[in-house]
Amino acid sequence: MEWVKAVNQAISYMEENLFEDITCESVADHVYLSSFHFQRTFAMLTELTVGEYIRNRRLSLAGEELVATKEKIIDIALKYGYQTPESFTKAFTRFHGVTPSEAKKEGAVLKSFPPLVIKIILEGGTSMDYQIVKKDAFQVVVKSRIFKEETSATEIPKFWTEYFNSGVAEKVCGAMGICAAETCNKKDWKYGIGCDKKLVQEIPDGFEVWNIPANTWAIFHCVGAMPKAIQAMWKRIYSEWLPSSNYELLPDYDIEFYTEGDNSSEDYVSEIWIPVKEKQ
Repeated sequence: MEWVKAVNQAISYMEENLFEDITCESVADHVYLSSFHFQRTFAMLTELTVGEYIRNRRLSLAGEELVATKEKIIDIALKYGYQTPESFTKAFTRFHGVTPSEAKKEGAVLKSFPPLVIKIILEGGTSMDYQIVKKDAFQVVVKSRIFKEETSATEIPKFWTEYFNSGVAEKVCGAMGICAAETCNKKDWKYGIGCDKKLVQEIPDGFEVWNIPANTWAIFHCVGAMPKAIQAMWKRIYSEWLPSSNYELLPDYDIEFYTEGDNSSEDYVSEIWIPVKEKQ
């Protein structure tokens, strides 16, 4: 259960450094994970981004301090990383539902956000269909864009909509969504939409060729309407399969593969491919 241990260590590190200028990258470095895989793991297990967790904890503690002390609002704002009273008031009100000034009044109702502890609880088992497959290197043709983990959940679906609305899928079918986790810096990463190069007669302008190296892949079979089915499978991979399997992730490309058909149907079939190696 190395993933669970790593995330709990990361949470402890964040708690110890809440008053410091911590970033997702510094937290990932502390637990010896790539920033991309740490962010994804954290989000899958907690349903929060790292930034959301840090922000919620700070605002929760700021609320407690406003109620319990006579500290000035500006001093508390600076303590919890806000450079102006205006930015602090905006974030505080969004989180607690009252302004910092209102929070100081007797009877104010504030929200509490305690530290998380990640546990894996084994319940009644449901099967996960997967294969371990070795594949030779291959090439894909993709249209790519750079994303940040904080906004990728909303921006990538927009990218897919734009892709199909533009008509380019007639030349390069959108059979694959590919995360190139290690191709950018620690703060962002590339995501491409496209297909195997063998299916493309002529590479359109604005597209590029990615070389996917030979790897051992764990391929998970998903059945159900998009995007719910594939999102649910990603969560199960990180919360169930990876903690208990004899394999660990490689810092490389991972692929979502989409078949033809009605992707809103409950029997629609898709796949998730992740590169893995056996644990030592």
